[in-house]
Amino acid sequence: MLEDIQSGRRRLDLATDLSTDHESSLTGLTSSVDPSTLFGDEVACLLEPEVTSGPYYVSGEFIRTDIRESQPGIDLYVDLQFIDVNTCTAVDDLYVDFWHANLTGVYSGVIASDNGNGDDTTNINNTFHRGLYPTDEDGFVSFITKLPGHYTGRAMHMHILTQYNGTVLENNTYSGSEISHIGQLFFDQGLLTEVQSTDIYAVNTWEITENADDSILAQAAADEFNPFVEYVRLGDSIEDGLLTWISVGVDMTSEYSESAAATYTANGGVSVTTTGGGAGDISPGGSGMGFGSVGGSMSGAFPGNEVIDSNTACCGLMAGSESSSSSVVENEASMTVS
Repeated sequence: MLEDIQSGRRRLDLATDLSTDHESSLTGLTSSVDPSTLFGDEVACLLEPEVTSGPYYVSGEFIRTDIRESQPGIDLYVDLQFIDVNTCTAVDDLYVDFWHANLTGVYSGVIASDNGNGDDTTNINNTFHRGLYPTDEDGFVSFITKLPGHYTGRAMHMHILTQYNGTVLENNTYSGSEISHIGQLFFDQGLLTEVQSTDIYAVNTWEITENADDSILAQAAADEFNPFVEYVRLGDSIEDGLLTWISVGVDMTSEYSESAAATYTANGGVSVTTTGGGAGDISPGGSGMGFGSVGGSMSGAFPGNEVIDSNTACCGLMAGSESSSSSVVENEASMTVS
């Protein structure tokens, strides 16, 4: 009986979230706005549910906030605030790993048959739309990226993973940390429909999955947490960019394990051999969220000793799409995921 009541409440909460317009009425905002203006003085102390990281999590990414590289798309400014739900206070020095697919639904750094052109091995060295950065004393962290694309079975979304007690390495990456949270963030359906109708996002030929049909979104919206970002437009056209923000509650007494599909080293990307379909084990002790755990071995030869400049690296077109002379399409790394 209790489970039925809770399930019904989750469905009601999700229905409310799906029907709510998260476009803010705030005016005069720019991409360089002080985050305190967005979040105000009231702290949102609500735990975000743990959900799968998906099969394309890559460890060892660069410590940086601008993760656009040379990727095309609509500029997206993301402001996040992290709150410890045990104390309802901001969490500082929390390293936030942030990643998502490009506009064609491709994730950098992973070679897989369902991630665009699985025969394009150069994608292992790509790092676009991936980065991590520590929160400040107010729990704020900001990223500059491009609006993500969709792919089969998934609405447009972004991934977050929070780490602490790690070490900053000489090559500007972070290692040896403990994981306190794994989540996903989403956008209003009306906004997604508008974005997908633009010429630049129309190159994505994957079948569109709307928010209401995304099963991971339903998990992310459990326990009364609203996983949709608030946003304002930065111009008259959607192509002028968006400013988005959301407060995320984390339990700093929890610790999770995570399996990476690949890791980025000083010599470039290296695939990690997995069993059961990829990474995604997020629960204490490792029960997982529908993806297998890492078997523990690396595959593939190391690239050359030089550091890969992913601004110049590019891959083939998305599987199933027609060839194009467009420089936008030719310079995308086309590949997909969860």
